Amino acid sequence: MRDLLKATIPNLTDEACDKFVAYYDLLADWNTRMNLTAITEPEEVVKKHFYDSLAALPYLKDGAKIADVGTGAGFPAIPLLIMNPTLKITLVDSLQKRITFLGEVLKTLGLSAECVHARAEDFGRDPKVRGQFDATVSRAVASLPVLLELTVPLLKVGGKAYCYKGDVSEELKTAKSALHLLHCTAETVPLASDYGARTLVICTKNAPTPSTYPRKAGLPSKKPL
Repeated sequence: MRDLLKATIPNLTDEACDKFVAYYDLLADWNTRMNLTAITEPEEVVKKHFYDSLAALPYLKDGAKIADVGTGAGFPAIPLLIMNPTLKITLVDSLQKRITFLGEVLKTLGLSAECVHARAEDFGRDPKVRGQFDATVSRAVASLPVLLELTVPLLKVGGKAYCYKGDVSEELKTAKSALHLLHCTAETVPLASDYGARTLVICTKNAPTPSTYPRKAGLPSKKPL
């Protein structure tokens, strides 16, 4: 596992490598008792979970306040935190079992992050966190129009939502209305991959989000903007 990690992730320190190994061990163990991931083979986990999660790393400043909305098993936020422990990360998920798993991961790896059990829509309407984040990161959560409604309200004006996607051409077309209503602009960065198209969509918040958004839980996915 260590050789595989060092061959895949550039400039990986021994300390970070140890944390990724421990993370994999926890993921494999807990996955026997709850559904965390369908990807379990070491090489696939390293490429499709760990390395893929690091796509936003070059764009995140030290100490940035980041929300991982719909974090699931901790992707992409925990790999980002392993590589840059100065990041101030909040992990948000709607399933308490996953939040419990993430707490165990953070404790074992000696990392610090906040874990929040909440629906993304409810979290985005909370005045304590709305408009407070420098960035959001989201991976395998929802289509782009839905994802923007769930993440953009959390951002400061000028903040960026980093959306991990595959081939995003069709989603960008359907996201035009959401980008307009949420006062955002989007750019795409193609990512190197040997297992299909991978794209990082970077959406910048240019003005405050109307108080209407996000709508109540369930509506964004049922009636995308």
